[in-house]
Amino acid sequence: MRRVLNSFLQFLEQDQSASFIIAATNNIHLLDQALFRRFDDVLFYTLPNKQEAIELIRNKLSTYKYKFSLEGISEKDLRNLSHAEIAQACDDTIKEVILSDQKMITKTLLTKMLKHRQEVYEVHNK
Repeated sequence: MRRVLNSFLQFLEQDQSASFIIAATNNIHLLDQALFRRFDDVLFYTLPNKQEAIELIRNKLSTYKYKFSLEGISEKDLRNLSHAEIAQACDDTIKEVILSDQKMITKTLLTKMLKHRQEVYEVHNK
């Protein structure tokens, strides 16, 4: 890994293009600090808080019927989920409603899909 890092750092140092170089990680603690010194800016993208998550869910489900308060979704149901994972849970919920010929989204189905995304997260982060 050290050779890969050194090669990558040399590549960054030699780049003379007018291009932007963007890097991303979901585990900042595994990266060598020398890498960070090669970038002008470091942006931190945190997990959404409950209100941001609720707003995302509201936007994703806006064209579908549901008769429950999104504010009733617990923080436990949203724990460790990124914006993308919450959006995926919403998409999975919509697919399930369509494929099972249901008339509207239920809180039970949405929380089931959120829990499924949490399980996927836990498997990948063990």
